[in-house]
Amino acid sequence: MIEDELALFDKSINEFWNKFKSSVSDTSCQMVGLRDTYKDSIKACAEKLSVKLKEEERMVEMFLEYQNQICRQNNVIQEKKDNLLSLIARIKDKKQELEVLTSNIQDLKEEYAKKKETISAANKANEERLKRLQKSADLYKDRLGLEIRKIYGDKLQFIFTNIDPKHPENPFMFSLHLNEAREYEVSDSSPHLECLTEFQENVRKTNNFSAFLANVRKAFTAMVYN
Repeated sequence: MIEDELALFDKSINEFWNKFKSSVSDTSCQMVGLRDTYKDSIKACAEKLSVKLKEEERMVEMFLEYQNQICRQNNVIQEKKDNLLSLIARIKDKKQELEVLTSNIQDLKEEYAKKKETISAANKANEERLKRLQKSADLYKDRLGLEIRKIYGDKLQFIFTNIDPKHPENPFMFSLHLNEAREYEVSDSSPHLECLTEFQENVRKTNNFSAFLANVRKAFTAMVYN
């Protein structure tokens, strides 16, 4: 009886142990499967993450390259802008220089016109003086034995004769011209007259050329008799 009960208890113990072992074995297999699945998931996730990181790195490199290109283009645009501004400034300077040059040319034209007018007036005045001289020469030619010749340097040569009674054909002469100040200037007297400078100053003051010629003839005559 007791043996039967022990045998039954032993059977029960064995059955419990077998069930426990089976349960533990199943749990261990499940844990190993979960571990393998977790490892596979982690590996797949790591691979996906690696691919994603590489793509992001390429995106960053592309962004940086694009940013560098924009920077270079901006530098080129700024350089062209600076060159354009410099060109515009030079054009403005040239325009101002042209305006100044045009103004100077206009001033020179006006000054030339005034000088031309002044010279024309002076030439006209000289012509009038020469006409008066010629008229005086014609007036005194017969009376004073005076001859007038035009010589080099726009000079007039005045030649007196009939001064020396012994030699009436002997010439007494001097030259006359208008200087830059449009004044009478006497030179080259032959024979030399010391008083010719004084006569020159008088005719400049009085503009009485007839009196001047008369005084010169008197001086030559006085030289003969002295």
